[in-house]
Amino acid sequence: MNQTGKRPYRYVLIRLLAIFIGLSPFLLLEVGLHLSGWNETDEIIDPYVGFSSVRPLFERSDDSEEYQVSPTRYPLFQPDHFPARKPDNGFRIFCLGGSTVQGRPYSIETSFSRWLEINLQVADPTRDWDVVNCGGVSYASYRLVPILQEVLQYEPDLIILYTGHNEFLEDRTYGSIKQGPALVRTAHERLSVFKSYRFLRSLFVDRDSSANPAHPSKATLPVDVEAELDFRGGLDFYHRDDPWREDVISHFEFNLQQMAKLARSADVPLILVNPASNLSGTPPFKSEHTAKVPSEVCRQIEALGESVTPQFASVEEEMTRLQEWLTLDPDYAALHFRLGQCQLALDRPEAARQSLLRAKELDVCPLRILEPMHEVIRKTARTWDLPLVDVRAIFEQASQHGIPGDAMLVDHVHPTIGAHQLIAEHLAQRMQSLGWLEIHRPDWQEQRREEYVSQLESLDFMYFQRGKDRLRGLQRWARGEVKAERPEK
Repeated sequence: MNQTGKRPYRYVLIRLLAIFIGLSPFLLLEVGLHLSGWNETDEIIDPYVGFSSVRPLFERSDDSEEYQVSPTRYPLFQPDHFPARKPDNGFRIFCLGGSTVQGRPYSIETSFSRWLEINLQVADPTRDWDVVNCGGVSYASYRLVPILQEVLQYEPDLIILYTGHNEFLEDRTYGSIKQGPALVRTAHERLSVFKSYRFLRSLFVDRDSSANPAHPSKATLPVDVEAELDFRGGLDFYHRDDPWREDVISHFEFNLQQMAKLARSADVPLILVNPASNLSGTPPFKSEHTAKVPSEVCRQIEALGESVTPQFASVEEEMTRLQEWLTLDPDYAALHFRLGQCQLALDRPEAARQSLLRAKELDVCPLRILEPMHEVIRKTARTWDLPLVDVRAIFEQASQHGIPGDAMLVDHVHPTIGAHQLIAEHLAQRMQSLGWLEIHRPDWQEQRREEYVSQLESLDFMYFQRGKDRLRGLQRWARGEVKAERPEK
């Protein structure tokens, strides 16, 4: 009786032993790779895209006394530097992101990275604070992963990550990842946390795809950004493509998860920033009609945007007509934006907010972070227990009706200089709450205001003029008015 009762347990043990023996090569490989330190911060295999090559952002100065942004990375990055030997009392911060981090349309001298350094220096002059700007024009999250891997080698005390606006700028077809089922994509994301999976993939899948361009497993991007809007006819690239949109969002989540993992593995704190967008002052960059909308209705709607004179006797009349058109063409982003403007004029802020958000989400050329991507940032912060500075909420609180517009942002995504100062102050507050900043001067906020003025006065007239010129160029770029021809591939 007892022996019979033991047989099921013996059978289970034999099965478990067989499974263990089958998995043991992978377990040994995983342990061996961990012990050897392979791929700890040197490489992350991205199943979505690869790069033809990766260049370091920083290089040693001629006297080897400091690291500086390599001139080969201009003009996408701006000059910045930090000591090669970290001071004993030093606190080194790297700010990663796109042109918003860089301070466009101006530059790093008025970006939140500079204002943060001023906040920290004034609040606690006993430490040697160094805030390094790693903002790259048109840099999306997948291009920030190699930069994070690099700066983790430079003894950082904190990483600040502000990203989300640039995910749709480059053409990425995703190869087999895009064509495969969602289960395959999810498996790629989950398995990529294992060193053994990344190692075997680098040996067989990624190497094979690079050797056989006719059958790539993923898109290979050039060293430098090639945004579609950088070239003539860039807006023609954008059409409503829900599967591609979902792949871009999934890729964004993958990149945030990988950067959180890299920072955690290196034991370096990471602050995530939730970006803000201009809702009330920026119309959609491209709208497309819903299928089967009558051609006459399409002409009437398009004439609304082309007209330079009012077509309606009152705001109420225009809103009524817009609502009629939206029943026929519910996905035309420009209609939602015009409706939001009417609702603001009629003092209906909550309805206006919903309409303006809908206009942003339906924009066929999404140059502003999408709503699901805000949730990805919040989810990543929860999953990895990361501090989150919610710039979107900060700007909403500072904006009329809680709808960010031209008072906070100079264009669709770039904050004003005053808004950059506000971001820096909230970052400093968060650092204080986390115990990374101690206030040593009771009058530090007054001193901060004086340092702000001193910083602005140190910039000549041409600094601000170049910013205004660059802003006009950014606006033409966003409207697809660039004249440059696309280079031969």
